[in-house]
Amino acid sequence: MPVLLFLIDTSASMNQRTHLGTTYLDIAKGAVETFMKLRGRDPASRGDRYMLVNFEDVPFGIKAGWKESHATFMTELRNLQATGLTTIGQSLRTAFDLLNLNRLVTGIDNYGQGRNPFFLEPAIIIAITDGNKLTSSGGVQDELHLPLTTPLPGSELTKEPFRWDQRLFALVLRIPGNASVEPEPLGGVPPDDSPITPMCEVTGGRSYSVFSQRMLNQCLESLVQKIQSGVVINFEKTGPDPPPLEDAPAEVMKACPQPWHCCHKLIYVRPNPKTGVPIGHWPIPEAFWPDQNSPTLPPRSAHPHVRFSCLDAEPMVIDKVPFDKYELEPSPLTQYILERKSPHTCWQVFVCNSAKYSDLGQPFGYLKASTALNCVNLFVMPYNYPVLLPLLDDLIKVHKFKPTLKWRQSFENYLKTMPPYYIGSLRKALRIMGAPNLLADNMEYGLSYSVVSYLKKLSQQSKIEYDRLIALIGKKPQSDAGIKVRWRGGGISLAQRRDFIQQLQSLTGEAPTLPIELNPKEFQGFHLALLNKGLKPQSFRNPYDIPRSHILDQLSRMRRNLLNTSVCNLRGQDSDQLHSVPIAQMGNYQDFLKAAPQPLRDADPEQPKRLHTFGNPFKLDKKGMMIDEADEFVTGPQNKGKRPGDNNMQGGGPKRRRCMSPLLRLGRAYTPPVTPPASPRPTEDMDMNNGTPEPDLIINHMNQNHYVSDRSSDSEGDHPSGPTDHLENHTASDTEDILHQDEEENGQPPVGELSPDSEGGAELVLVEDQPPRYLTPAALKKHIHNETIKVNNELRALITKEIRKPGRHYEKIFLLLKQIQGTLDTRLIFLQNIIKEAARFKKRVLIEQLENFLEEIHNRSNNMNHVEML
Repeated sequence: MPVLLFLIDTSASMNQRTHLGTTYLDIAKGAVETFMKLRGRDPASRGDRYMLVNFEDVPFGIKAGWKESHATFMTELRNLQATGLTTIGQSLRTAFDLLNLNRLVTGIDNYGQGRNPFFLEPAIIIAITDGNKLTSSGGVQDELHLPLTTPLPGSELTKEPFRWDQRLFALVLRIPGNASVEPEPLGGVPPDDSPITPMCEVTGGRSYSVFSQRMLNQCLESLVQKIQSGVVINFEKTGPDPPPLEDAPAEVMKACPQPWHCCHKLIYVRPNPKTGVPIGHWPIPEAFWPDQNSPTLPPRSAHPHVRFSCLDAEPMVIDKVPFDKYELEPSPLTQYILERKSPHTCWQVFVCNSAKYSDLGQPFGYLKASTALNCVNLFVMPYNYPVLLPLLDDLIKVHKFKPTLKWRQSFENYLKTMPPYYIGSLRKALRIMGAPNLLADNMEYGLSYSVVSYLKKLSQQSKIEYDRLIALIGKKPQSDAGIKVRWRGGGISLAQRRDFIQQLQSLTGEAPTLPIELNPKEFQGFHLALLNKGLKPQSFRNPYDIPRSHILDQLSRMRRNLLNTSVCNLRGQDSDQLHSVPIAQMGNYQDFLKAAPQPLRDADPEQPKRLHTFGNPFKLDKKGMMIDEADEFVTGPQNKGKRPGDNNMQGGGPKRRRCMSPLLRLGRAYTPPVTPPASPRPTEDMDMNNGTPEPDLIINHMNQNHYVSDRSSDSEGDHPSGPTDHLENHTASDTEDILHQDEEENGQPPVGELSPDSEGGAELVLVEDQPPRYLTPAALKKHIHNETIKVNNELRALITKEIRKPGRHYEKIFLLLKQIQGTLDTRLIFLQNIIKEAARFKKRVLIEQLENFLEEIHNRSNNMNHVEML
């Protein structure tokens, strides 16, 4: 999981504009976003961790560290401002300390026990700066110096502030303010000559001198390719040069130092494709022989110095003995080895002072060109492998894992020349081979008790420092609580000058009430408190900092402050500035509510809270909204067991529900809804035949031919009848009054009584203009049409509610379907819409039953048509 740390220069010089119209800081922010987009194309970028550091002091300069999210990183990047000095040395030290903060806790450096290339945390620091002078509070510096003191525990164990898996790359912006007429040079991007370049080269990185946007994009693409898992090693030649090739040119045969004699390059540590984590067996030896009597560890260099001998040797590999293979980054050394075209020979590698009695040490591996001559690999073997591998080969092939006494003596002599920290790796290798009992379990690893306890103490201290720094990241620096009173030396005060008092009296007409004696030394070091903490104090300002367009306003404010008649009225903040808010913050009402005092509790807790509509008069409370759609979530509060279609009223009043239509009561035939008359009607106005309505007024809705359009049924079916429909049911015509007697016979409540289904009671509506006693055929047809639509809409709402319920109890649905009103076409369209509704909820069984019901209706209609034709 590589760590990508961006070090952004936020000095004031980053505000300079280029010919593109943007500042250097804007270009730096855009470069970071472009880099992240390019990196996002690689599937391996999912495990990347991004950090952001600027040139502020610790810890305020750390904008995004180990715990911050990607959203926090982007927010802090956009909020960067270029104010400050070019303290790149301190900022680099902060970046390295941030990366090294957790290494002692995880034990990744493995101090005193060899360097494991497969224990790594690859990190790339990308610094974006303008390359100007290094300014600090102490002056201007010509060279880059990193602070020697650091709060990081265990920093004394490494000579350099960085580690071997951390590289620094610098993008030095040199984009001019005026567009150049000369064409851009093609080819690679040259390194910059700024002081940060040597630091980049020491870590294994490089700098880029950017003169245009095209070059910047080219550099970003190159940096994306540099994200490799690996460690940096110093390779140095020891001994004589190899014999020259027969076809080598004459100038190469000279004894002068060649570029391949000393290379500072990366070796790639590839992760295991199955686990995604690098796997290795053998370490690179330390540059000292561990002494169990030593109370401390000598400091190690960040990059191990590996020496290679140019004497050709035979590569040694034995079955069942593990080894590590690392590919070298292309360099003059790899080019020289590949040009020799000898893939069957190798050059042994050493670490000085790693052996007990030898300065050069014993070989721990070799450099060898691949068989295809396309790369050079570093093979890491057991320490002094030319001695150990023949012994293990004899153990396997000759002794058949039954060592003799002579073999054991040779093996013990080898263990005396091997560094003690190799014992753990050798024991694992012998276990893989099948000989786990060759090493005793009580063999020491070479570290003294004091060193081990010191490393544990450092681990605990670094954990505490890690938690402390993580808690400080994200906090803003505290500003001054007030206006600091500064003493500017001796001299008579302006308030004591007589000519000033006379001048002020001539302007205002009265003498100012200034104190006679002022002693400024009494206020030295004091702070004047501010009543409003949200206002920034306007203390002494540089006149050149005031914009030209604000000079007249500033003069008028200064004049009003100067001509006040009392000292206590002098203000650093003008009254009109109290209400001056930037446009971007005018709609930020939430911060105002947070700063406002907590309001008192309402006297009536049942009363619904009033929602403020600041900034939007049409703002709605989304928490209380109910969405009656199948594919939407219900966001309002619901009781357990309620369905989305249930009416959930919130408030202090009693719950009321709409009266169910009489036709929807199960087991009862349909009759049109009626309402008792508003006032008693005389019996002589009613033509009744023994309490029954006249035969010509009996309306059979099942046989009445009228048409309901698909559009009207769809549009009204989604909206159940509301209070308006309920009111219309109570303002019926005289025709319904005639049918009211039949309602009473069917068990309906008589006139003046409340229906048991209506909890809230019935309303009595006075009808002044009574409709005519007999309806015209057109009006009667229209009335029947409206009643049919109303009934079908109620049926559709109830059927939809039943469909949404879980389970397979569909009896009620078919009972409701049998009460559909209208013509055959109307009922078919209604049934098709119900099938579509069931398909939305994937009710396959219900759909099959509905299709059978639809087919049955078709068959009935066909049979009836056949009978009529006969």
